[in-house]
Amino acid sequence: MARILPPQIIALVDEFAKLPSIGPKTAERLTMYLVRHGDPQRLATALADLRDGLQFCAQCHSYATAELCDLCMDNSRDDEVIVVVAQPLDIVAIEKVGSYRGRYHVLHGVLSPIDGVGPTQLKLDSLVNRVQAADVSEVILATNATVEGETTALYVARQLTPLGVKVTRLAHGLPVGADVEYADQVTLSRALSGRTEIAV
Repeated sequence: MARILPPQIIALVDEFAKLPSIGPKTAERLTMYLVRHGDPQRLATALADLRDGLQFCAQCHSYATAELCDLCMDNSRDDEVIVVVAQPLDIVAIEKVGSYRGRYHVLHGVLSPIDGVGPTQLKLDSLVNRVQAADVSEVILATNATVEGETTALYVARQLTPLGVKVTRLAHGLPVGADVEYADQVTLSRALSGRTEIAV
């Protein structure tokens, strides 16, 4: 049986399809875009160079190209506040808001016994050491509002509270633009318990 597409196109479609959230159709569209309009050489170079010099920051455990990442080397940031996130991309989301000027700590996952992820697989010990060694006044837990995220936040809070540091959690509730009638019960419950007074 004759091939429909050349082998190099099929090979790239197959590689794209291995990526998370990329299905076969999206993989085909990405490949065809590169064939018609893209610069495959630049993409190949970027992919080949992706891990060159890349390491984990010795302090916050995000990605870095030196011992410390740029955020940890920034002396203008507030050392007294640390936001704890599950993954490095969570830092990007918080930084885009533009209102947080403290430090970060990346756990590299959440507690998930079913997946074999326990406290020793996460960067928890170094977080406790940071809080003990520095003058940290508040740790903000910014894990996702999932069962695993909530379990992780509770576990981290239990480890840090005896150290005398204030431990807070990101507020949860209705997102801007959401319709109340379509919100699930957990979201509505949290929105009600976390309600704020309107200043007139």
